[in-house]
Amino acid sequence: MRKIVLYIVAAATLLIGCQNNETEQPVETNDEVVAQKNAKQCFTMDKLNENLALDPSLAGKMASIEEQTFKFISENENLQGRLVNGKIQIPVVFHVIYNRASENLPLSVLQDQIAALNEDFNLQNPNRGAMPAEFAAVEANVGIDFVIEDVIRVNSRKRSWRPDDSMKFTSSGGSNVVNPQEFLNIWIVNDMPYRGGTILGYAQFPGGSWSTDGVVLGSRFVGRTDRTATHEVGHWLNLRHIWGDGGCGASDFVADTPDAAGPSRGCPTYPTVECGTTNMTMNFMDYSSDSCMYMFTNGQKARMDAVFAAGGFRATMAD
Repeated sequence: MRKIVLYIVAAATLLIGCQNNETEQPVETNDEVVAQKNAKQCFTMDKLNENLALDPSLAGKMASIEEQTFKFISENENLQGRLVNGKIQIPVVFHVIYNRASENLPLSVLQDQIAALNEDFNLQNPNRGAMPAEFAAVEANVGIDFVIEDVIRVNSRKRSWRPDDSMKFTSSGGSNVVNPQEFLNIWIVNDMPYRGGTILGYAQFPGGSWSTDGVVLGSRFVGRTDRTATHEVGHWLNLRHIWGDGGCGASDFVADTPDAAGPSRGCPTYPTVECGTTNMTMNFMDYSSDSCMYMFTNGQKARMDAVFAAGGFRATMAD
């Protein structure tokens, strides 16, 4: 989206939450789970709003991150640091917190999730052959590889969790964060019912407390064909929703993503036109169905690169 003039100010004041598309809490049937995923309940912006209310200093920290991001992009700096085969390599610590045996995801499922992340961040998504010609020029190879560092398993009495970060602390029945300045921590919990619906996942933007830094996923939304983790890791790397969490004219701070009136649902037919432009419904930061999301843009890649650059919030991961 092209509204970047008030870049830093907007970053500190954008307090519009994810749309809460409430549905009945799903049971363990494929149809119900598919319906829930189509509702795409991401809690990341809601969590940001809560954290901003609890910590008045967070807005200033995020504004500083946006200032560094803007400087990095405007000066066309090259990312330098620790690269493995020309890519940033991010070690992942999975915290699998389960109540029933079926929620204790095996290593093979976690490996499948890593494979899906590596596809999406390296221009290898199997559905990208459907890319419209008008967006092909801005499709980006982000160049990030994810590898499993460790798997921590916690058998919990809790059958469900609120999106309040309690799963990130051993003292509340969860699992403490592990070295967040070096590792991406991903907590997988059995269920997150909220306001009549179920949350698929949420992430913490750069700038928040290291004690809660990372991504949370519902156990039913993890695996080889699921793109919930890709969407939430995008937030963790400082990407906003493609529609800017507003209407036409709201900004996601990226120049090469068209305006959108709101989130997409299901698998939209191309072209879908809103705000005078064609929607980029296939972008990972939209709410389209998993099989219909398959791209990041060059502008989004630049924002992600900035967090690893000198002075970036996650620079220690690329040192």
